[in-house]
Parts: sequence; structure tokens; C-alpha cells
Amino acid sequence: MDTAEEIIVGYDGSAAAVPAVRWAARQAAQRNCRLHLVHSSLWPAMTPEPGPMPGVEGSGLRRAAEDIAAEDILTDGVEQVHDTVPGLAVKTTLLFGWPAEHLRTLSSGAALLVTGTRGAGGFKGLLIGSVSLELAATADCPVAVIRRGEHPGGPVVVGVDVDDWELPLRHACTLAALAGSALRVVHVRKEHWVPRHLQNTGTPTQDQADLLVQAVLDSAARNAQESVPGLDLQIRSPIGSSIPGTILAEAQDASIIVVGTKGRGLIRGTIGSAAHAVLHHASCPVLVVRRPS
Repeated sequence: MDTAEEIIVGYDGSAAAVPAVRWAARQAAQRNCRLHLVHSSLWPAMTPEPGPMPGVEGSGLRRAAEDIAAEDILTDGVEQVHDTVPGLAVKTTLLFGWPAEHLRTLSSGAALLVTGTRGAGGFKGLLIGSVSLELAATADCPVAVIRRGEHPGGPVVVGVDVDDWELPLRHACTLAALAGSALRVVHVRKEHWVPRHLQNTGTPTQDQADLLVQAVLDSAARNAQESVPGLDLQIRSPIGSSIPGTILAEAQDASIIVVGTKGRGLIRGTIGSAAHAVLHHASCPVLVVRRPS
């Protein structure tokens, strides 16, 4: 497994961002790669006050204070990292502007991009913030959305589809190998469901569809066992009317859920409905793996 990459984590000083920084630190230590802590301050876009102006006493004081506050957030983030993994090397970057835009740009070539569920300016009761949702749909690398309540010893659960399983499975295998945990592969079957490519073969049957699903699960099992010899592998194929709901039911004890998304929405940067629902309703961290466009 190639771990010689960078993990990027966004930190805004909010309580929701702390688990993300700690999770990212553990991942960086396990993968032996660099951790890049990024804070993006929104204040220049939210205030009309300019910087220091010659001859105007006190001008720029608010800006200077906001700059110091932003630096303090980065310092606090580094302390959170070192509380989790003492001595871990951390690169820090302070930027100004919309966080999603900056983090998306930085995500190119990264191993992971890590965020909290919602930021300091998020609405109370909102399950996932707009920045996290936008990044899950647009970042150039897998995006881990971290929330409190994780089960560190639980299995890694990955949802697989018949035509979109290899990339999510690869990342799920990496997480399971690093954590030394079980890997639970879940494919949700729907009653009377027939894949698109079988619908054009005359008279497709449920038996044909079942054979296809079993072939995919067998391939996924071989792939996982070859990637991680000795892996504690669990294969499940429950019947359910809701794909995300069934995945969540199978992941009640999970340390993290891995979902793939094709982003088939009409608007650029949308994610699939199943990934969207899992992100909103999971009680553990979620890793979204988007197929490259």
C-alpha cells in the first residue's frame, strides 16, 4: 500500500473539528505520511474593513486581531495533533476565504482530506455542514467526514455496488489493515431488481441477477484477501428497500463507513443519493470515495 502521501485536515477551532484533527493525526502516524493542518479564515470576506491606512490612527487593528486569532486556531490545532500523536510532523497553512474552495484545491494528489461534520458557523442541529458536503462532492481525493461517537474497535464497513466496488473496497482494505480491524463488505439487494445491462438481454431473471451479485461479492472477497492476507472478512448481502438505510443498519458497530459515489447529479459537484444519506445519518465517521471524472 502506498502511504507516502499527505493527509490534509481542515480545522476551524470548533468542537466538531477536534475529532477530525485527532483522527487525521492517527491516520498520518499509521500511514507514515505528513499531516497538513489547514485553517481558512472567512473574516476578510465578512467585513468591509480594509487593512492599515497611512495617516489613519487605529486603522487595521481589527484585521491584526483577526490574524492573531487565526494563528491561534492553527496553534490549537497543532496542540490537538500532538495530544493525540506526540511528535508527529505537522505542516500548517493559514488561508483567507471560503474553506471548501481552498481545501478542494489542496486536495489534488493527497491521500485523504479530513473534515468535521460542521464548522463554527454551522446551524445548531444541522447534521453535516455545507463545507463537508461540498468537499465530499468535489475534492480530488477521498474525503473523510469525522463525527464523535466512533467505535475504535469496530469493523470497517464498505458498501459495494455491482458496477462500482473496486475503488471503495481498496480504501476500506487500507483502513482495516491499518486499524487491525475486521472488514465488512455489504451489498444491498432489492427484491425483483435486475441490473441495467441484463435488462436488454431478452428475458432477464432474478436468478441471473443473483448470480451476478454473487460473482461480484466473490471477486470482492478475493481482492480483499489478496490485499490484506489474514483479514477478518465479513460478506453480507441483505435485502432492503433503502440502500443507505440498510448499509447504516449493517454498520451500527462500525468504526467507519466507506461509500463510493459516481456523482450522477445534473449539477457539477453533486454526490449520489445513497452517499448523501449515509453522510447525513451515520453515527460514525464516513469516507466518501468519488470515482475520478
